[in-house]
Amino acid sequence: MATKRKTESQDVVTLLQDDHQRVQKLFKQAEKLDAQEDSAELQEIVQTACMELTIHAEVEEELVYPAFRDVLEDTDMVVEAEIEHQSAKDLIAQLEEMDPSDERYKPTFTVLGEYINHHVNEEEKEIFPKVRKTDLDLDGLGQQVVARKAELQAELGEETPAAQDAQ
Repeated sequence: MATKRKTESQDVVTLLQDDHQRVQKLFKQAEKLDAQEDSAELQEIVQTACMELTIHAEVEEELVYPAFRDVLEDTDMVVEAEIEHQSAKDLIAQLEEMDPSDERYKPTFTVLGEYINHHVNEEEKEIFPKVRKTDLDLDGLGQQVVARKAELQAELGEETPAAQDAQ
C-alpha cells in the first residue's frame, strides 16, 4: 500500500480552496473574541491571516491569474479578482500599522473578512468551475504554487499551515 504525499497530484484549484477554508476559519475565530479581553489572541489570528492572505495573493498574481488568463475567454473575472486583491492588501497594510488596542483594529479585520468572503465566493463559484473545464494543467500549476509558497514563506521567515502542508 503506497502512501500519498500531500503535494502529490494536488491541483491548483484544490490548493487555493484549502487556503480559502483556512483563512475563513481564522475570521470566524476572530468574530468570537472580545477585542479588549482577547487582544493578544486576536493579534495572533490577525497576523496569521494577513500572512496567509499575503502569500496567497502573491502566488495567485504571479502564477495562477496569468495561467487563468491564458485559458479563459472572458478575463474580466480575473481582472476583478486582481482589483479585490488590492483592496485586501490595503486593509492588510492598515492592520499591520495598527495597534491591537485601537478601536478600529477588530472592525478593520472584520471588513477584510467580508472582502475575502466575497472574493472567495466569486473565485469558487465563477472562476474555478470555468478553469476546470479548460485544458490547463491544474496539477502542474499546483506544484508551482506549492514551491512558490515555500519560497515566499522562507523569505518572510514565517511558517504558516500552508508551508507545513507542503513539507
